[in-house]
Amino acid sequence: MSSSLTIADFSVIPVLADLPTETLEWLIAHGERRDYAAGQSIQQPGDPAEYMVALLTGGVQFYALRNGNREPIFRVEAGQISGVLPYSRLQTIKGWSVAVGPTTVFALHRNLFPELERVSPELVQRLVGIMSDRARNEARGQERDEKLRALGKLSAGLAHELNNPAAAIVRAAEALASRLHEAPMQFGDLVCHCPEPAALATLTALAATPPPVGPPLSGLARADREDELIDWLDTQEVNDSYSLATGLLDAGLAPAQLEAATAALPALARAPALTWLSTQLTMLRLIQDVQEAGGRISTLVGNVKTYSHMDRAGGFAPLDVHASLESTINMLAYQIREKNLSLVRDYAPQLPLVSGQVSSLNQVWTNLLDNAIDALPTGGEITLRTRFEGENIQVFVIDNGPGIPADILPRILDPFFTTKPAGEGTGLGLDIALRIVENHGGKLEVHSEPHHTEFCVWLPVGVSE
Repeated sequence: MSSSLTIADFSVIPVLADLPTETLEWLIAHGERRDYAAGQSIQQPGDPAEYMVALLTGGVQFYALRNGNREPIFRVEAGQISGVLPYSRLQTIKGWSVAVGPTTVFALHRNLFPELERVSPELVQRLVGIMSDRARNEARGQERDEKLRALGKLSAGLAHELNNPAAAIVRAAEALASRLHEAPMQFGDLVCHCPEPAALATLTALAATPPPVGPPLSGLARADREDELIDWLDTQEVNDSYSLATGLLDAGLAPAQLEAATAALPALARAPALTWLSTQLTMLRLIQDVQEAGGRISTLVGNVKTYSHMDRAGGFAPLDVHASLESTINMLAYQIREKNLSLVRDYAPQLPLVSGQVSSLNQVWTNLLDNAIDALPTGGEITLRTRFEGENIQVFVIDNGPGIPADILPRILDPFFTTKPAGEGTGLGLDIALRIVENHGGKLEVHSEPHHTEFCVWLPVGVSE
């Protein structure tokens, strides 16, 4: 099929267009033309990677397999070169490629690259440049995917963390609205049966009782207290003694206190008084619930600001390593709880500040902790340890998981190396952590044996921007 190619065909390929005629004639003699119909499959996973391909017309769409789905990753248009290039180590095709519209390509087998280097060293250099650019772009894309994957996990955990207090606020607001609607009628009923204001003094003082502090009652103790209240309320002929008992018990009240508060009231006023009192105390508790839930949301927002370095410049600044670790732990709290993991903090006292980029170092802690969480079975343990050694701060992330196999350990920090299944890891998390640490003048070490995997980050105290 090489006879169907002419030198003019190469004019659309910038890398080939200005080459000597002898070089172009060599390409025509040793390569071949291939034509594909629109939508025709060109390559699929498992095919041998054998040809350099220059697109003369049309285009080629490339797809990757991710989570069982075929997803588009990039497209090559007419005038561009794809496929295997000189010195490429690619041996097997990992994705699919499909023709976009009627497509014509020039294909050159990789076995001819040594001869091509003799015929045209200039072209080989250009092709190596294309391969370098392609590898650099792929690395950037993989790094972006790794950061997006980490962001996705953090976002999912943060959504769960925010959902609980937000739902608590909604429930408390609905209950509070219902009680506020009932309170005026209840108070009117009480005043109607108790014309003497002095008789209400003890009751109204009890209505301002703050919710009790301290550990909650055990289930058995609470059930016993509740039964006592229900029995006493039944003697007062109140309606729905069970619901009233819940509100009064939450306020820490017992029958003796209620007896004293209602002793001065007429008999007919006691039931309305206890109903009104339970409503008032329940509203106080609901307000406290809203305050606590709102405070939890504010704390989470503060953690996000600390973690993402939102309110500071992006340069190096004095950094409290412990605060940085804690903000990262808070961001990963849901993942830690989901697997019921124990977290042990072994922090050195009075650790000096380091000069660093908060957002970058938080990415290091995130990657190391995320790997530890993934490696551990349910109920495992993570230890965070800090030490001041000479002029360096050491941060250890230790897990008691199965460990890293000895044959894998030397490669664990290599870019694109991952032990996770396809679609679950890019192999760049530890590489990103390593580059960030080295950018801070530090180093990252790893040691592993069964039930003890230890990553250690060294950060010099005196780093300047």
